[in-house]
Amino acid sequence: MFAIVDIETTGSFAAENGITEIAIVLFNGKEVEKRFTTLIQPRYPIPKFVSQLTGITNAMVAHAPLFADVAADVFRMLQNRIFVAHNVNFDYSFIKYHLKACGYEWNARKLCTLKLAREAFPGFPKYGLGSICRQLDISIENRHRAGGDADATCILFDRILQKGGTAILKTFFKKENRAQILPPNLPMEAIQRLPNTPGVYHFHNKKDKIIYTGKAKSLKTRVAGHFTGFTTSSRRQEFLRNIFSISFIHCPTELQAAILESIEIRKRWPQYNISQKHREQAFGIFSFEDAKGYWRLAIDKINKQAKAIATYPLFSEAHNALWKLVRAHDLDARMCFLDRTPMDADKLPPVAEYNDRVKLAIQAVTTGFTDFLVVEKTNQKNKLSCILIEHNKFYGMGIVPSRTDLTNKIAVKKFLEQYPHNTTILSLIRAHVLKHPEQFFRMENTGVMVE
Repeated sequence: MFAIVDIETTGSFAAENGITEIAIVLFNGKEVEKRFTTLIQPRYPIPKFVSQLTGITNAMVAHAPLFADVAADVFRMLQNRIFVAHNVNFDYSFIKYHLKACGYEWNARKLCTLKLAREAFPGFPKYGLGSICRQLDISIENRHRAGGDADATCILFDRILQKGGTAILKTFFKKENRAQILPPNLPMEAIQRLPNTPGVYHFHNKKDKIIYTGKAKSLKTRVAGHFTGFTTSSRRQEFLRNIFSISFIHCPTELQAAILESIEIRKRWPQYNISQKHREQAFGIFSFEDAKGYWRLAIDKINKQAKAIATYPLFSEAHNALWKLVRAHDLDARMCFLDRTPMDADKLPPVAEYNDRVKLAIQAVTTGFTDFLVVEKTNQKNKLSCILIEHNKFYGMGIVPSRTDLTNKIAVKKFLEQYPHNTTILSLIRAHVLKHPEQFFRMENTGVMVE
């Protein structure tokens, strides 16, 4: 059971435009069961070039029903039907967006007659609705009007079915419409050749410039995930149209992929990456002695004049870390500027006793994350992923033989590639170590050997 649909609109993006006309042809695979067509008041002015193309003017739709007035009928006709259209994602995105705006949650399986026609009638120079209909001698009455285009699409769809289209439809459904949700300029082979391994991927535009960088536990799964759903924003659709090819870099682990993603974004500055594209403004936990002799801890922005005992990419991370120190070492939250309650001088702890607790807190931070390795198993036999933090900064990463002496920094460095440090990477590594403490190895430890 199929619903063959065509719409006319005021523009290209559903979230910023209205529907001016809709036509639905209900088709059971053998005959037409019902036709529905109506002009729609779009609540947006119709641009002159659109009026010239479709013949629909602002005056024609001035007294037409709003989409909300026909939404119930549209929803009812589309229910339990396979949605069919020429360039299906355009029509589907508009119908879905405007139905949702009227309170209707609707999802449907989809078929694109443009893509189906390529399979059923290979070798034609063009497959736009006008072109394919001319080549198949299908007449279109009222071209660029919803009713005329929907009727022509219905005839085209029937021809596809007669051309062995049932097998083609089964193939499309078996693939769960993956081919239909790809960016229009990206071939399916670009997805198919991706491995199911960790790594970093780049989307390239027509000029082969990298416009987006991401990381993945499974490259194929993550990249395909970009193209699911039907986000209707203009920026989203522009992004998809600009993807022409994909490149990727293998990584031995998901953590190495996350680190390399950060490095690549800062190196290449891709157009569509928002996260991590900012001037780095790190925060640190600082220590100082006040006028009464108490050692105090406080959070501030990193600067060249003072050395932080620990740095974090976000204020929230520094704030959480300081609270952990306060709780773990019984420090006074007021003396760490975490609690603004006024302090009573008579109730302060003895200076020496309190300062000893602060020193232990500082020691816990500075010795816990100074020189250490993060060591993970890989899918390569007798090989380990190794990430080095040196002097509280990210040094580099690589793959080392499993019998490498991890206490010998010189031996380890031979297998590592050095990269620029940034606080986002350090935060990623710290978070990973907290979840996987068994992968943490201090360089000052002796006799550490991983089989």
